Parts: sequence; C-alpha cells; structure tokens
Amino acid sequence: MLEMIVLPALLITGIGLLAQCFFSARTLVQWIMSERAHKVLSPSLFWIFSVVGSILLALYGYLRQDFSIVLGQFLSYYIYLWNIKMKRISLPYTVWGILIAIPITAMVALGGHAGEVMDEFFGNASLPRWLIVYGSVGQVLFTLRFIYQWWYSRKAGVSSLPPVFWWISLIGAGIIFSYGLMRLDIVLMLGQGFGLIVYIRNLIIGKRAKLED
Repeated sequence: MLEMIVLPALLITGIGLLAQCFFSARTLVQWIMSERAHKVLSPSLFWIFSVVGSILLALYGYLRQDFSIVLGQFLSYYIYLWNIKMKRISLPYTVWGILIAIPITAMVALGGHAGEVMDEFFGNASLPRWLIVYGSVGQVLFTLRFIYQWWYSRKAGVSSLPPVFWWISLIGAGIIFSYGLMRLDIVLMLGQGFGLIVYIRNLIIGKRAKLED
C-alpha cells in the first residue's frame, strides 16, 4: 500500500512558501531587468529559479493532495529546462541528468500505485470535484503560456517572453488566485497576487517598447 508522506502542516506550508519565494524571485529579477532595459527580457535566472520552484511546488502539491498544483508543474518543468539550454547555461552533465530524471523517477515511483494516488487526490470529501476541475483548468491555462513561449522562442531561435505569454499569465493567475481563495491556500494567494502585478507591468513595458521602435 502507498502511504502518503505525513508532515506537520506548518512544514508543508513552509515548503510551499519556499517554492513561491523562488517563483517570486524569478519574476522580480525579470521585472527589474526589463525596467532597466525598457523592454521585456528573458533572463537566465528566471529559468533557473523556475526549475527550483517547480520541484518544490510539485512536492508541496503532493503533500497537500492537490492534483491541480502537481499537474501544472509536471506540464511546465521540461520547458524550463529547454529554456536553460537555449540560454546556454553551463551545467555539469550529472546535474542535467538529475534534473531530467526527477519527474520521470517520481512518475515511476508512483506508477505502480496510480489507483491509490488518484484516490488520495480525488477522494478528499472536503474538496469538491468541481473545485479540483476549476483549479486544474487554471493550472493548465497557466502552463499553456510556457507551451506558447516554447513555440514562439523555438521559432525565433532565442528564449523570449512575448506579449501573449503575459496575457495568458494574467488570466491563468486570476483563476489560480481565486482557487487559492476558495481553498484558503496562502501559498497560492501570495504567489499569484504578486504575479498579477508583474504581468500587468510587463504588458505595459512591452507596449511602450513597441511604440518607441
């Protein structure tokens, strides 16, 4: 039988807040550098912090038995790695191997207990099925921004954060923020609340830069 890891609620919240610290740090770095350059940038630290934050938030989602959080991180994780490669960030082969293997190892470890894992995620009587679907829609939409970013950057041949990325971010973050409110999840509320401000600001910076060209 698969046993869910049982940790104190405060420790689980701490893991989630640490994850959001990395996500907020990536957003803050990107915002500051873009303000200075007067155009929207895609700095290397944005992607490095994304990988670390993604691992921590996936762990938080698992410990919280929150399917939507885990789904969102699994969908975007390898796009973060692709952008790191595009930025030509030098990492030892061992580190690359570990980073690539983390989601695969987690899926293999849980694969033999898929039914039990699903029961843990969807069998929570205190969490309505419609709310799980709502949160998952928000996470999928939020993740689509990185799928679009990957497609756009691959086409352009350089890692970048186009305007549509920020529009999708804004809509997805709004849904996740409201989901966090309904779940009384301080981790989601803090992370997305800060993000909403930066997404709007990046749209303003991008528009001004386009007008100045």
